[in-house]
Amino acid sequence: MAIKDFNTVPTPLNSYSGTVQKEWIDDNNHMNVAYYVLAFDFATDALFNFVGLSSDYKLKNKVSTFAVDMNVSYKRELRLGEAFCIETRLIDCSNKALHYFHEMYHAEESFLAATNEVLSMHMNMETRRIAPMAPDIQARVSNVCEMHKSLDCPQLVGRTIGIRQK
Repeated sequence: MAIKDFNTVPTPLNSYSGTVQKEWIDDNNHMNVAYYVLAFDFATDALFNFVGLSSDYKLKNKVSTFAVDMNVSYKRELRLGEAFCIETRLIDCSNKALHYFHEMYHAEESFLAATNEVLSMHMNMETRRIAPMAPDIQARVSNVCEMHKSLDCPQLVGRTIGIRQK
């Protein structure tokens, strides 16, 4: 859904909710890592639709978005049948890029289950090169980004990976 009233931008955006499915369960009897990313991808779709980067916009303008970097943190396991919800915020943006952050919560117990930080680029599909978004989309993205900057930046944004040394 595209933003119709810029004064009603949710901070953060409630982007996706679902339930852990049987086929999402791995040998450890919890949600497999691939399905966390799938659920986060559904949340990305909702964010993109919210700012106007819909399938229709992409098809009509011969553009798309490519994820170019991603970080996933698994905090607590989710098990079969458990409900979850994802909140999304834009951390930063430009006329060609979106930096966003998803937080997945257990829907009933409210604990943080996982996070997903993504950098996506707006692409011209004819040249397969990074390209600016349409001006109206840029305006929507900038507005949402500005509204989301009123939130505290999550501690896991920009994290590095490595083995902790004593």
